[in-house]
Amino acid sequence: MERIISRATFLALALATVVSAQDNFRMNASRSLFSDFKALSIGDAVTIIVVESSKASNEASTATGRSSSLGAKAEGEAFNETIPSIDFGVSTNNEFDGGGKTSAKGEVKTRISATIDSVLSNGNLVVSGSRRITINDEEQRFSIKGVVRPADVQADNSVYSYNISNAEIDVQNDGMIDRNTEPGLLTRLFHWIF
Repeated sequence: MERIISRATFLALALATVVSAQDNFRMNASRSLFSDFKALSIGDAVTIIVVESSKASNEASTATGRSSSLGAKAEGEAFNETIPSIDFGVSTNNEFDGGGKTSAKGEVKTRISATIDSVLSNGNLVVSGSRRITINDEEQRFSIKGVVRPADVQADNSVYSYNISNAEIDVQNDGMIDRNTEPGLLTRLFHWIF
């Protein structure tokens, strides 16, 4: 009886080992034995190195002017009487000089851990990730999503943000500093009226 139990146990362990080996083979079939693990499947993690810099400026100026004048003068004699001198003049002047200048500059450098959400039919990877940092009640939120080519994923499973197509990078700040850089209520009201 003990032999039957030990043979049954041995058979169960052998089957479990074969099934486990087949699962491992299926999981690693697309991976080379001679290279490091590279994130290419749904749920795999990649590190996105965000290195973005933007600068924009715009300047416009307008100057217009218009002036016109109209005058009339009458003087003379009639019936041996002198007609008093009449002088009439109208002058208008209209000038406008306006200008405006805007400039914006931004730079973002961070690392965000992201996951592969889906794999497109051409093999490209759809990735998304977010990160939130809070220091002294100042909160920064970073989120990124886009499409990455497998060739752009480096050996350490990192990818640069400029290699992401259709990239959507969102950086939001919330806290005392952000609130103090916004115009006050009265200023916004006057800008809305005028």
